Amino acid sequence: MEVKLWNDKRQRDLYDNFAELYAIIRTTEKLEKAYIRDIIGPSEYEVECQKLITHYRALASTLKEIVPSIERFADTYTMDCPAAINRLVVSGVPATVEHRAASASQSATSAAAVAECVQNFITAMDSLKLSMVAVDQVHPLLTELSASLSKLSILPPDFEGKTRMKDWLSRLSKMGAADELTEQQSRQLHFDLESSYNSFMAALPSSGT
Repeated sequence: MEVKLWNDKRQRDLYDNFAELYAIIRTTEKLEKAYIRDIIGPSEYEVECQKLITHYRALASTLKEIVPSIERFADTYTMDCPAAINRLVVSGVPATVEHRAASASQSATSAAAVAECVQNFITAMDSLKLSMVAVDQVHPLLTELSASLSKLSILPPDFEGKTRMKDWLSRLSKMGAADELTEQQSRQLHFDLESSYNSFMAALPSSGT
């Protein structure tokens, strides 16, 4: 005996939509696992994943009154699909797009940090050339330079510029604010800054990041 799940076209459409949503979630879960295991290439993955996301959004919009929570829908039908839920609901974009966005953000952050270091190096060296040698003039500049160098993860902890700036800051902290560097100290600091700047530029990847 045939058992009908619906009594009219409206109910039939609803069950069809449920079946379609179920299929999208299952397919997305399999696609995510295939991508993670290198069974499918990035380009093919991105195209198929974008199709599923677009299809899901259209269907979810249609069912939003009946299925307000996709997570609850998955629980109701005992679907263990955490990767699919993350991709469709939380992220909303293919993993490849996420990776490109993260890489671009990291590159932009690195570029900004490099530019800040360069500016601080030049400012400190120029200040010495202008005979700004009082402790309360030099100390803030070296503090900013030291802080900007610390932001760059590409520089090792024992990077020449870091250690030299720390030594100078330690030396300056023992002096009074109105004290001035002697001509010999000023020349030595300028030499250390220039040497550290050259080492800094040499330490940067060829890509400039």
